[in-house]
Amino acid sequence: MIFEVIGQPASDRDARVQQLAELGFRWANLEEEAYWIDQLIVMEHAVYEELIAAAKKLWLVFDKAARSLIGYRECYANLSIPEVLWDGLDRLEPGEEGVISRYARFDFSINIEGKIKLLELNADTPTGYVEAAIATPWLCDQYGLVSPNVEMKELVRQAWAIEAPTYAACVGYGQHIEDTGTIDALVAHSQREMTCVNCLDVWIDDGIVKVGKDQTIQRMFALYPKEWMGVDDGGEALSYAIEEQLVQLFNPLHAVILQSKGLQALIWQLHLERSELFTEEEHDAIAAYMLPTFTEPHLEGNYVSKSMFGREGGSVEIYDEHGELAHKDEAGFDTSVFFKRVYQGRADLPELSFAHGQGHLLTGLFVLNGTPCGLLGRAGGLITGNASQFVAIGVKTP
Repeated sequence: MIFEVIGQPASDRDARVQQLAELGFRWANLEEEAYWIDQLIVMEHAVYEELIAAAKKLWLVFDKAARSLIGYRECYANLSIPEVLWDGLDRLEPGEEGVISRYARFDFSINIEGKIKLLELNADTPTGYVEAAIATPWLCDQYGLVSPNVEMKELVRQAWAIEAPTYAACVGYGQHIEDTGTIDALVAHSQREMTCVNCLDVWIDDGIVKVGKDQTIQRMFALYPKEWMGVDDGGEALSYAIEEQLVQLFNPLHAVILQSKGLQALIWQLHLERSELFTEEEHDAIAAYMLPTFTEPHLEGNYVSKSMFGREGGSVEIYDEHGELAHKDEAGFDTSVFFKRVYQGRADLPELSFAHGQGHLLTGLFVLNGTPCGLLGRAGGLITGNASQFVAIGVKTP
């Protein structure tokens, strides 16, 4: 079996939720709803090894593709990157190979036959870090499994030793439990002395980024989606500060190129053209692990449409074999009102049986400091949105 669901929910859930909270995972229950599934998914070791190998190849494919379009403003427009970011993308260096982003997460569909298909890459502001880095090893240990996720802390420490942020921020720090917890965990694992702030308390004076009356921010990690600089009040001022190198933001600005799902369409087109940008091995990886993706609705049926900068499933539409709309996320915010759409071949998530019922499994895999590591399971409907639940994924011993 590719996946096996083991264990049964404990009768003392409240006590276990409290244990997780003490470790830093404080949202195992959300508004009296169970976000965490108290069971464990075990993945076949051979599938895990293939997943890691696929992610390593795809990460370099995405890196090459992103670098290839720097300076081409028509490409920025095609990827729906806000124009306010274009000067910065042209003027700033994208960093060394393989680390345009040091904090990212691939999302895969792995079906019951073990076929791996990439759905998307969140290379800018992925959440789920606490679930993967803290909760998953704790749960795996209870079932006698050694989680590969234990490496995540050290990879974060290495990444931030290089980037050296002195501030960390999210919108609603201190109020938004998940983003606050994510920032707190990353800072703790970095082993750095840092100041955590609310993005809404940050202000900009003639390009100087400040918080409070007299604190100047020069290096900051922020769980703030860069595409929103084209929409939010103050976005233009922040983009100017980044462009003029008055502040360094992590992930750096070029992560927005990786973040756009339009990049997947570009990679697919380059693959169809057998572009020399990619090696034969990389073309093989694209064919094996990526889905046909286009910026126009060329697919006749069995495809998915989603915003180039959609999050939490809010813009996702699933079409059946006849090209008719079959499923649409009604809960999340549809960001396609701001950004263009892509059209991608359909790879449905595998359906697994849990104690509380059926759930479709999305397999996330973090890429930290350029290294694929850290499984994250999300179980829910055909579209993984805000209503999905966290379930830990372990790996069988070979």
